Amino acid sequence: MTRTSLTLEQKWQDTLPELNEKQQRYYAAREAKAYGFGGVAAFARATGMSRDTVQQGIKEIESGNTLQGGRIRRPGGGRKKLEEHQPSLVDAVETEANPKTDKRVVVRWTSHSIAHIAEAVAKRGFTVGLETVRRILKDKGYALKANKKDLEGGTDHPDRDEQFRHINMMGLKMQLKQQPIMSIDAKKTEKIGNMKNAGKEWMPPGEDTKVDVYDFGQKDPNKKGRIMKAIPYGVYDVLKKQGFVNVGIDHNTAEFAVASLTTWWDTKGKQEYSEADEILLFCDSGSSNGAKNKLWKYCLQQFANRTGLAVHVCHYPAGTSKWNAIEHEMFSFITINWRATPLTAYEVILERIRHTTTKTGMRLEAVLDEHEYETGKKITDEQLRSINIQGDAFHPEWNYTIRPHE
Repeated sequence: MTRTSLTLEQKWQDTLPELNEKQQRYYAAREAKAYGFGGVAAFARATGMSRDTVQQGIKEIESGNTLQGGRIRRPGGGRKKLEEHQPSLVDAVETEANPKTDKRVVVRWTSHSIAHIAEAVAKRGFTVGLETVRRILKDKGYALKANKKDLEGGTDHPDRDEQFRHINMMGLKMQLKQQPIMSIDAKKTEKIGNMKNAGKEWMPPGEDTKVDVYDFGQKDPNKKGRIMKAIPYGVYDVLKKQGFVNVGIDHNTAEFAVASLTTWWDTKGKQEYSEADEILLFCDSGSSNGAKNKLWKYCLQQFANRTGLAVHVCHYPAGTSKWNAIEHEMFSFITINWRATPLTAYEVILERIRHTTTKTGMRLEAVLDEHEYETGKKITDEQLRSINIQGDAFHPEWNYTIRPHE
């Protein structure tokens, strides 16, 4: 190698790290012109740049048509995207990612892996890699998403919104009278045992909570073959933002629901509302406190007789249970408080509920209900006629009052 080429190589090696692509091109062009005849070939050999690149730099300098500002290449310069060489590639990727592609949707979702999509597109005759598939999907607004619980019920009742207005009106009336307004419902039944509970919790290095592989639950030692379970039935004070949970161990029946309400009244309600002669209950339209549940109404009659309270009931329309205040103002915080905690015993559940608090000052009390409640229990026609019930003018099947017998 000549002394001159060595000098060029050394020069280039000293300057290269400080220059971007545009600056390298112009630097090489100026040096090649100054070198004279054979300068392009000499710089191409010394730097490893293409002769065409050096010549292009010379043409740009001589014409005065150099790139200004921060641009390195002219618009449209550089390597073309694969979809420009394969016009149908984008459609193929979309089809494999989501066969039901809706062109009107802005953000779409896919559960197929990038590798599977790339493999399927390649089988269609396209040349494509994982990063290209990922970029195309991102450019088109795709994202990996989990299922979202958002749909309730099959169809909306035409009077759904009117029922919400009726519920609001009843709440305002009772609030003005300073009477208790309670939101009631049963939380999801939980199995007792060393099982995985959703969520994560802070733990020191090297420690973790090990749980059973299978979620069979713990068997009740007193009842052969029966799995121990907990049924948290909640009573939430809408005005005072306080709650009470009766944790059952048997079945979620109408008797259990009213027993939970009765326990709340005996332990908390009559002290908090010593002057009350009415109570308003917000509840779902199904399950143990359902609008069509005759046993529920019969048991409420016993509650009214025992307490002397006129019991006003407003049911949320079918498919709107998540609007019930207890769901998002109480149950959601219980779930957060016992996240990542295996519910290995009733005492664990009770303590977790009792220690559930919020920034707004909510406090909860919890008790264990060890009574057994018979399922499928029927009431007679005579018992049904004994219910002192009066329906409201608007949807009496949803809105009614049960008064104590004189």
